[in-house]
Amino acid sequence: QVQLVESGGGLVQPGRSLRLSCAASGSIFRINVMAWYRQAPGKQRELVAAITSVGSAKYADSVKGRFTISRDNAKKTVYLQMNSLKPEDTAVYYCNADIVPLIGVGAYEFWGQGTQVTVSS
Repeated sequence: QVQLVESGGGLVQPGRSLRLSCAASGSIFRINVMAWYRQAPGKQRELVAAITSVGSAKYADSVKGRFTISRDNAKKTVYLQMNSLKPEDTAVYYCNADIVPLIGVGAYEFWGQGTQVTVSS
């Protein structure tokens, strides 16, 4: 069984920073791409940032220069450092990973349960 568990969400004032973490656990052979998505009320879920196993990252235009995605392969953890937060960053943030389990063939997509980030004064 593979699980993704997020932490680090909360309420923060505009302009401040927050760091999200997502740890993968279970019967894992390899983790390929890890990513963060977000979904604001009444909107579709959107990709925020993604990072490959060798550290190549991409970002949504709306967060470039403010957010940084990173990962620790030994800890099977992905991070999202969010700086200069804006009210429009308010959303539920979901961790996503493409994982090859120990048992079975091929890779599967897994999601975390989501963590709320609220940016408000």
